Amino acid sequence: MIRVVAAVIEKNRTYLTCKRPGNKRHGGLWEFPGGKVRENESDVDAVRRELSEELNVRTIEVGETLFEVPDPGSDFIVVFKDVRIIGEPQALEHSELCWATPLELINYRLAPSDEMFVHRYLLRN
Repeated sequence: MIRVVAAVIEKNRTYLTCKRPGNKRHGGLWEFPGGKVRENESDVDAVRRELSEELNVRTIEVGETLFEVPDPGSDFIVVFKDVRIIGEPQALEHSELCWATPLELINYRLAPSDEMFVHRYLLRN
């Protein structure tokens, strides 16, 4: 399995979600930012690298794993981590960014693993 980290970034009871570019897997669907963990890279290092590349922010804390799920139809296992950042996120690799409450997120077209996270974790906590 290929490990993928997803950053759960909360601000004022809303969560940062990003719309995937149309030319990528799950293109046009919304997701929590992050990406693949490289060989010999820790989850913390992967989160820092991915958020810097995708959002131009600095990661100041990577907390516990909140939820973990195999991505349907792929060799990925997605690990959702509690993350704190500094800076205003910019859509460098995504087509859009938004901050949304868990209830608002159920109306978004989410990537499969992100949808499971919202329903099985965010809406229950």
